[in-house]
Amino acid sequence: MKHGSAGSAVPQRKHAAAAAFQFLSRFPVKMQLDFVPPLLRESVVYYPLVGAAIGLCAWLVAALSGALLPAFPAAVLTLTVWVWLTGGLHLDGWMDTADGLLSYRSRERMLEIMKDSRVGAMGVIACVLLLMMKAALIADMIARGNWLYSALLILPMIWSRWFMVYAMSAWPNARGDDGLAVLFKGLGERNEVQRTRSAAIGLTLVLGVITIAVVWLFKPDIAIADAMVSGFGSLPWWLYPVTSVIVLPVACYYIGRFVAARISARLGGLTGDTYGAMNELLEAALLTVLSVLQGLFWL
Repeated sequence: MKHGSAGSAVPQRKHAAAAAFQFLSRFPVKMQLDFVPPLLRESVVYYPLVGAAIGLCAWLVAALSGALLPAFPAAVLTLTVWVWLTGGLHLDGWMDTADGLLSYRSRERMLEIMKDSRVGAMGVIACVLLLMMKAALIADMIARGNWLYSALLILPMIWSRWFMVYAMSAWPNARGDDGLAVLFKGLGERNEVQRTRSAAIGLTLVLGVITIAVVWLFKPDIAIADAMVSGFGSLPWWLYPVTSVIVLPVACYYIGRFVAARISARLGGLTGDTYGAMNELLEAALLTVLSVLQGLFWL
């Protein structure tokens, strides 16, 4: 009996992983699935993995295009591939959320605006500013050319998707029993949130170890900030990746909680659009944190 249940768990995990990739990305996962609530709830465990796959593809494009083009055109090309890989799903949520929240109407009216398929002026402005910020951050990373540390650039995509899962369980659905978010109702009954966090932590540790191994193999004598004006002195080269794998998850948690709490206070909960909006916001915020850390470590 135990052998049978263990064997059936493998296809269940396979279906859940496929559902996560089909729902959050345009990766060609050819599998016929019925997106029923139990499968969707189980699929969230693989959201960090989807983020890692998107991040890996985006930064491979950044590395290749950065070798052939100036930093800014390479950044725009990278961002184009990045948005295409997500199908614009989260970007759509970002625009709808901006239209609703920046209308400064009543709660009911904001929810109606967010449900409208048409994009308003606030949504367009928010989209343009977000893409400009992301393009500038990507261009900065490309211009620095520190590709030995590029595995760390995948972390924002992992943790932003973890936070979506956390937000689904931590705040109520603003639309009650309506909307896409209701399909995830009951999230956490099988420890999906804890398992998602474990997946994100595992991927983060793997990327941290890969970064340390790559730098050690290809540039073993590196000393970060050999002549830092601030007076910290010469810092060991491994301190940047170690700091990054600690600071980024913490920053994601506190920034995400602050934003989610503010949105929930205005809407009486969260919606599918706001989950996507927070994913976009956290990606940009965590890339900014990485950029700041690189500056502090003189990379």
